[in-house]
Amino acid sequence: MIPWPIAELLPHAGDMILIDEVLSFDADSIVTRLCVRPGGLFSQADGSLPAWVGIELMAQSVAAYAGCQARQAGRPVQLGFLLGTRNFRCDVERFAAGSELRIRALRSLQDDNGMGVFECHLHGPGLHAEARLNVFCPPQIDSYLQEPPQETDS
Repeated sequence: MIPWPIAELLPHAGDMILIDEVLSFDADSIVTRLCVRPGGLFSQADGSLPAWVGIELMAQSVAAYAGCQARQAGRPVQLGFLLGTRNFRCDVERFAAGSELRIRALRSLQDDNGMGVFECHLHGPGLHAEARLNVFCPPQIDSYLQEPPQETDS
């Protein structure tokens, strides 16, 4: 059992949190779950989610992995960045309302500068999606979020 609610693991708020819970995690991987519900932020008229949302589900799973690692080490959860993906493949156009989806993210590379690569797989009834996500969680996140000082006319 994971001792932290999903909202404490992700640097997101409200409707932007798309995954429901963390099922398991270890030093190199995480498994998350969600039930596709109508009325969500990215829901289509029939309550389904377009398949491209799978990339965000994978990215949130990676963020939850980082959140679990931070919580376990007694550190605060930090913001990270999805830099891109390679080879996103999905065998359906949408994830049907009511479907239970499971996402597994496996860390294949992570360096001391915050760069990481995760192999991700999303499974549900009659569907499979996969992608390799490139992510970045810099050690000094605040320096990336500060705006440069404004130049003033003298």
